[in-house]
Amino acid sequence: MNERELRQSVLETVARLEAKGFNHGSSGNVSARIGEDILITPTGGNSRNTTIDGLVRLKRDGTVVGDGLPSSEWHMHLAILNAYPHVNAVVHSHADCCVALSCLARPIPAFHYMVASFGGNDVPCAPYATFGTRTLAEGSVAALKQRKACLLANHGMIAVGKGLQAAFDLTVKLETLARQYLLACQAGEPAILADDEMARVVERYGSYGRADLPA
Repeated sequence: MNERELRQSVLETVARLEAKGFNHGSSGNVSARIGEDILITPTGGNSRNTTIDGLVRLKRDGTVVGDGLPSSEWHMHLAILNAYPHVNAVVHSHADCCVALSCLARPIPAFHYMVASFGGNDVPCAPYATFGTRTLAEGSVAALKQRKACLLANHGMIAVGKGLQAAFDLTVKLETLARQYLLACQAGEPAILADDEMARVVERYGSYGRADLPA
């Protein structure tokens, strides 16, 4: 898509996150790769106060192209997109159940096989760091190694994808799993699937939706 279409898609993603109740006010932010640069929501931005032209374009070194103030988390978005060339979109949200688990500062373990859809046997939790800092950016990059999402301790979550739709879908899936994990913990101690089983599930996800799975 051209830049205008990508800008519209970013704004639509912002609105969809708010409609799901994942972000409120100015919480959360969205970015997408455009050539060698990125588009990112502005600081304090939401679906009601941001226009297509209000999205901010950044170079790889963080230089603003044109006008605007990027999201306070621009370091984090830029670091992720620079570190992982296969990632083209980043969603950061303060979805309730992800936030609740992030405040426990622990990963989501393999309580359900669908945890494997994020790349391994858990969804990691990056250590706490002040919002908008390079320290938080570095922690998020480390937590996303071989993963498609992570929690941010005492903060929220991040999901990444080849495009905005993929990143949004993973955001919804992660919040769903976070809620289910919290419910399971309220009822007792969740059974955790073994690493070898999770490795098999990760392998099956590699062809999921593209070929028949073996019985």
